[in-house]
Amino acid sequence: MSRVVPWKAFLNKFSHYFSTFELTRGFVIALLSSGFIYLNYWGFSYPLVNTILGMLTLYLLLQEEEKIWFISGAFIGLFWFWWIALSLNHYGMLWAIPIEIIIIMLSYGILFWIIARISRKATSVFPVSYTLLPLIFKALGLLILSYIHPFSFDWLKPELMFVESYIGIEKWQFGIILTAIVLSIWKKQFLYLLLILLAYQPYLPTSAKLTDDITLITTHTSVQDKWNETLHPEQFENIFKHIDEAIKDKKTLIILPESVFPVFVNRSQKLIDRLQEKAKDISIVTGGLYWDGKTPRNSTYIFTDNKISVANKVVLVPFGESNPLPDFLSDWVNNVFYDGAVDYVASPNVIDYKIDGKTYRNAICFEATSEKLYEGEPKNMIVLSNNGWFIPSIEPTLQKLLLQYYSKKYGTIIYHSVNMSDSYVIKNGKVNL
Repeated sequence: MSRVVPWKAFLNKFSHYFSTFELTRGFVIALLSSGFIYLNYWGFSYPLVNTILGMLTLYLLLQEEEKIWFISGAFIGLFWFWWIALSLNHYGMLWAIPIEIIIIMLSYGILFWIIARISRKATSVFPVSYTLLPLIFKALGLLILSYIHPFSFDWLKPELMFVESYIGIEKWQFGIILTAIVLSIWKKQFLYLLLILLAYQPYLPTSAKLTDDITLITTHTSVQDKWNETLHPEQFENIFKHIDEAIKDKKTLIILPESVFPVFVNRSQKLIDRLQEKAKDISIVTGGLYWDGKTPRNSTYIFTDNKISVANKVVLVPFGESNPLPDFLSDWVNNVFYDGAVDYVASPNVIDYKIDGKTYRNAICFEATSEKLYEGEPKNMIVLSNNGWFIPSIEPTLQKLLLQYYSKKYGTIIYHSVNMSDSYVIKNGKVNL
């Protein structure tokens, strides 16, 4: 008697539920929505192309029903966030990478399906045009999608598609785009697309270099080497060489990446003394760990004006630094996947500090892409990152696009020092290397 292999049975059921047309349609929509990320990654980002890709994505998606919304959401989750699973490789869990990718795809597939499902059900509740109402609800779903954060992860923003385009990224501008597309689909007249001109925003060329008196350091230390204590003396000496070079070049500030000193700096008096000595000639902002005797923190250390300041992280990386699950599940996940490691602790409030009379908002890696860090519209922000967990991948590119988004939205100048990918400055949404 023949037996059906379980995974083949699953594929058979899947193929019966989703037609080839639906799978292809959803795949293409997701591919179009991801174009701006991969074009930027490959160095071929053009505002006109990004504008067309974003518009086409929305135009096709708004016309589809639940199944294609599910497929589109699942593939968007894959194309945008597959790199999240790479961090498991550093824990020796290659077997879990496909499982995490499937979870990512299902999470966003279900989220998109819910939006389309609500849109269809609304037609039986409200006495409005059968064709118009689902379009309105789908558009509203896309408009609020950036406020929905699965597992506290908030990198999915549909308007991000237009960050390097001729269209603005403000909510009101995205609302105009959606309104224009809804009307053009409903009335079957492309003339309504001219309303998009109201959301037009000129794409200005990159401004001049902004870091004449500031040095942004890029390091190239793998995750394995970073936490190898036998390599710390050599790594630390290289950091001090960068500091000495900046002093020689008469810089006033040097910015080093996240946890470039992967030790509890506040417990290493020898390291503090040496950094304080260098700070007599240059202000130093560096990443390091902090231990108060009870809980670990991911922190920024500021050495300037004969004093030391510590700014702790406010928004922790879901699962990477803090587990967003309920306590009983969180403890299990930490024991099984992270060798019983203790979660980091976040600071309750955003932190600003002054260097040479200029105020900077502190941000460490993931939190710089969180809306919370831009409360009060800070003029300047220093971001320290370690992208070694996700290299090679599109993660540094997507992170950069998100920082461009927030810089454009809040007018914040962002100074970003990175391990394992390029450092840069962003002003008015434009990157200055």
